[in-house]
Amino acid sequence: MNSESKDPDSMNYGILQNSIPSNSQKLEKYLGKVTWQYLEPHFLNGSLIYIDNSLCIKDVAKAFAHDDKRRVTKWLKAGDALKPGKAHAKYWKESNPTFTALVVSPFVIIQEEIKKNESTRC
Repeated sequence: MNSESKDPDSMNYGILQNSIPSNSQKLEKYLGKVTWQYLEPHFLNGSLIYIDNSLCIKDVAKAFAHDDKRRVTKWLKAGDALKPGKAHAKYWKESNPTFTALVVSPFVIIQEEIKKNESTRC
């Protein structure tokens, strides 16, 4: 272990790169564009969380990662975040949209891609 560092995580990250990645950098690693075919197995095991396009997927992921119950509960009560049901799955299977997905284990947070003329919060 590096004598200057008593934090083993610092040492481990130091081996890989010059600095410790921020939480935002860690989340970026698990952010991507996917189709319903990729997401369907996650739907079947109950790990999908669908969020409304009025929310920033990165902000939602941070709230889930930090167990921010107040914000998550607010989104769930408002219907801005939800576990998709069979009707959602059927629609997405038929329409084959693209999603932005971000893994915050054990969840996969998804947001349907918006049309070019619409704006996004992120």
